[in-house]
Amino acid sequence: MAVGGITEEVQIIKPRNDKREYRRIVLQNNLQVLLISDPETDKCAASMDVRVGSFSDPEGLEGLAHFLEHMLFYASEKYPLEDSYSKYISEHGGSTNAFTSSEHTNYYFDVNPDCFEEALDRFAQFFIKPLMSADATTREIKAVDSENQKNLLSDVWRMNQLQKHLSVRDHPYHKFSTGNWDTLEVRPKERGVDTREELLRFYNENYSANLMHLVIYTKDGLDKSEILVRSKFQDILNTDRSCISFTGQPCDSESLQILVKAVPIKRGHKLRFVWPITPGIRHYKEGPSRYLGHLIGHEGEGSLFYILKKLGWATSLSAGESDWTYEFSFFKVVIDLTDAGHEHFEDIVALLFKYIQLLQQSGPCQWIFDELAAICETSFHYQDKIRPVDYVVNVAFNMQFYPPKDWLVGSSLPSKFNPEKIQSALKELSPYNVRIFWESTKFEGLTDLAEPWYGTAYSVEKLPGSTIEQWINTAPNEDLHLPGRNVFIPTDLSLKTVSEQINLPVLLRKTPYSRLWFKPDTAFSTPKAYVKIDFNCPFSGSSPESEVLTEIFTRLLMDYLNEYAYDAQVAGLYYGVSNTDYGFQVTVVGYNHKLKILLETVIHRIANFEVKPDRFAVIKELITKEYQNMKFQQPYQQAMYYCSLILQDQTWPWTDELEVLPHLEAENLVKFYPLMLSRTFLECYAAGNLEPNEAETMIQHIEDVFFKGSNPLSQALFASQYMTNRIIKLERGRNYFYSAEGLNPSDENSALIHYIQVHQDDFRLNVTLQLFALIAKQPAFHQLRSVEQLGYITVLMQRNDSGVRGVQFIIQSNVKGPGQIDLRVESFLKMFETKLYEMPSDEFKSNVNALIEMKLEKHKNLREESGFYWREISDGTLKFDRREREVAELKQLSQKELIDFFNEYIKVGALRKKSLSVRVYGNAHSSEHQTDNSQPAKSNNVQIEDIFSFRRSRPLYGSFRGGFGHLKL
Repeated sequence: MAVGGITEEVQIIKPRNDKREYRRIVLQNNLQVLLISDPETDKCAASMDVRVGSFSDPEGLEGLAHFLEHMLFYASEKYPLEDSYSKYISEHGGSTNAFTSSEHTNYYFDVNPDCFEEALDRFAQFFIKPLMSADATTREIKAVDSENQKNLLSDVWRMNQLQKHLSVRDHPYHKFSTGNWDTLEVRPKERGVDTREELLRFYNENYSANLMHLVIYTKDGLDKSEILVRSKFQDILNTDRSCISFTGQPCDSESLQILVKAVPIKRGHKLRFVWPITPGIRHYKEGPSRYLGHLIGHEGEGSLFYILKKLGWATSLSAGESDWTYEFSFFKVVIDLTDAGHEHFEDIVALLFKYIQLLQQSGPCQWIFDELAAICETSFHYQDKIRPVDYVVNVAFNMQFYPPKDWLVGSSLPSKFNPEKIQSALKELSPYNVRIFWESTKFEGLTDLAEPWYGTAYSVEKLPGSTIEQWINTAPNEDLHLPGRNVFIPTDLSLKTVSEQINLPVLLRKTPYSRLWFKPDTAFSTPKAYVKIDFNCPFSGSSPESEVLTEIFTRLLMDYLNEYAYDAQVAGLYYGVSNTDYGFQVTVVGYNHKLKILLETVIHRIANFEVKPDRFAVIKELITKEYQNMKFQQPYQQAMYYCSLILQDQTWPWTDELEVLPHLEAENLVKFYPLMLSRTFLECYAAGNLEPNEAETMIQHIEDVFFKGSNPLSQALFASQYMTNRIIKLERGRNYFYSAEGLNPSDENSALIHYIQVHQDDFRLNVTLQLFALIAKQPAFHQLRSVEQLGYITVLMQRNDSGVRGVQFIIQSNVKGPGQIDLRVESFLKMFETKLYEMPSDEFKSNVNALIEMKLEKHKNLREESGFYWREISDGTLKFDRREREVAELKQLSQKELIDFFNEYIKVGALRKKSLSVRVYGNAHSSEHQTDNSQPAKSNNVQIEDIFSFRRSRPLYGSFRGGFGHLKL
């Protein structure tokens, strides 16, 4: 430990390919800091982790720690203008947020490098002298309440709280941590408690420098960063608060050996097995939980999931440690059940414990541990770079638990094989130590209790361990066994030499059957590759039936591949087969050494596809439930869905697809599959640590499989068959609106999407739109969320539909209906108009420079880069140098042009404005729905009664995919 703020050198373990420099310092106030220097970064970032969270909420003030996290964003003595911190960050190309967990609260931001020092100064004031005004206090309690409202019908939140509720009453794990209007306003007032005074007391008592860990990520050298940090953070008060630890276990004998039946919101059945265990953090080098999670969660042949899937009882399984602190932890196994699985509850419980018994009898295997350790080591040393803001959050969290040398590693490098620790962890997973949570809509009406915060219906019964042991004796006699050796672990991690510097994708190969775009890795120096094959099949999207059959086809492929390719995923080689609007695509990404083997297997399975009726039935059941659960989406998600349905020509509503599902049988897919593949065109992209001839060979192989031979599966597309996404062109000077009742009558929340369509891809207009969005984003959030408190979800963002650009407000509210929110959006735009006209020229230039820096930000990893270029290919725009060309336009853009753009396209009442309001009315605002619909329309308001009649009546934007290289093959 450094004394008096002296730097103590610590050798921090870092990845082999990591060029960044690290230094640990301790300030005089005992604040521990990690400095990270990365001269190549385009963003600087910081994260402060405070060792206090919702476990410390005072009795009767549930959610106070979370509420404080919200309040610190408002203002400080040094920067008293409300919301000026968030405004500064937003105007300088950055983002900021925070979260509260049980024992710590994390605040973080990123920003363009030249503004980092001032942003950091504003950030530091959170922890020095924040202003928590009485006015802001009341408003932000409403924001916390709105955040809680959005979670009330979420099964994840409901089941998590139920597990807490059924624990020891006086352990802090039992608490409700989010807070709401009731806990932070109504009840304290009734008791004569002043929430703001409690807030200030909580802050003064807990926010002590010695309980904080700070991570700074900059472009500068370590010495310069150290001077900066010492000057900004030395004034944080150190009250020498001892680290609060919550000893004791959240589960006693009463809350173990129980079976809880709970009614979820969404259709389906789920089993959760929860064991209190010794926290893995205490033995993170030995990694017992990781070892057990790897085996119990395995999906290869002989695994528990493999057997449950073969029996048609489960569709997914995960296992591992979660909800841990240094004092207690839980090991959880979560299984999604089919309807048949739901009927075999006892057998599934028995098979899980039978597998645990198998692990006990086999004893810990050194070779399995060594294999896992090797995978972890490769993964650590060849990890992708991620956004600096994500990186600092991860590291700040680690600093609370691990010694400085392991701050970057955390628990990710198990290295000591310790059979005793593994056996001891296995012992804890006994039938006498388990809590089983069984969720199903079939329990509706059969429960007798309700969880107080979310109202989840449930019942509890004792399930003695001895009963489970009896079930084990009568369990199905299946061949459970340990996995074999993993053949996908890469051993060749060498980097290919790139003969010529190719900075943008090139068209490497073109035939009547395919096009191959290629880009070698010139930026990341990792032994990884990315390959995407897009099958354009005109028959796949021609009707709701064909779209559903294509989806079942892709899910079945993933299902068939699972036991073979699961090892590839464990070893860092990921694959996916998914349906698209006009066909399906195959993506393989990860270590390039064995990528070709996996890709060829996937292609072989597609070419030799067979329909297994039992698996068809399981996938059909799964997809049916997913469609049925669409109605439980958040109202803003429903509004986004309607918006896309209105704008995208030739898309089918999910209700049509749900209607055709019951009538589809395995035989339909048997007939459809050859038709779907009978004509196809392959759009391909290969990038990363690959040589051009390797990429060409892969595509040639795929062509040979599908198009060659005496009886080919596929033929080339006719030019007339090439399918494209076309977008509806809204009419100038018109305000369209579409209204719908929320699909879930229990949901009080309403939502609005206010969309303004502007133009089709054009560099000058793109950057003008982006600049408007950048300048307006924070004022919109501040006015509509912070000041008017419309709702927790309040966003202004750009929208891009196949190259057609616009901007949209997304607001979800339980206080106002969508019609009222729409008026508030218009009111904001009128207010913003004045701000725009009066904007000082230096503020305009500063925003332009912020946007330029954001555009020139380098891609962090191969996956991110490939996603960017693939978007150009799939939209058909093919402007791979987009960012450079848009920066050139930005440099020419004048302030007058921005104002003219606003006046022409965005301003309320503008003659060329094209807007669409999608309004979803929650239960609380259904009367407003009636009123809005019966009001006489203004001359330029157009109500969309029927989406499909409307789509057919409107002209379409031309598709970029109609041009170069597509039809002239």
